[in-house]
Amino acid sequence: MKTLNLTCIGCPLGCQLTVEMDGKEVVGVSGNTCKNGEKYAHKELTNPTRIVTSTVRVTGGTLPVVSVKTASDIPKGKINQCVTELKEVQIPAPVIIGQTIIADVAHTGISVIATKNIPKK
Repeated sequence: MKTLNLTCIGCPLGCQLTVEMDGKEVVGVSGNTCKNGEKYAHKELTNPTRIVTSTVRVTGGTLPVVSVKTASDIPKGKINQCVTELKEVQIPAPVIIGQTIIADVAHTGISVIATKNIPKK
């Protein structure tokens, strides 16, 4: 058995979690004050994921870049590939909030979407 300590990010409380592991399996979670803590511990230690935020170059727009994010979280191991793909993207203005920038980033099945409107010059 192995014991790990985590700070939960499932809600604003930031509970200090103690997680008991048996190999790669979570067998116990304590220290959480809501059910989000247990879910967070299981996910973080068995299949960690993150939402990626970045920017993409825009041509012909009122701003040179647009902020973007993954539509949902992607596996932590795919973050570098996602960022590498985003560095290569350049889109023409106008850009609309929610517009798909990359449909299947890093072969995750998750889209990258614009989070800001950028009108044409």
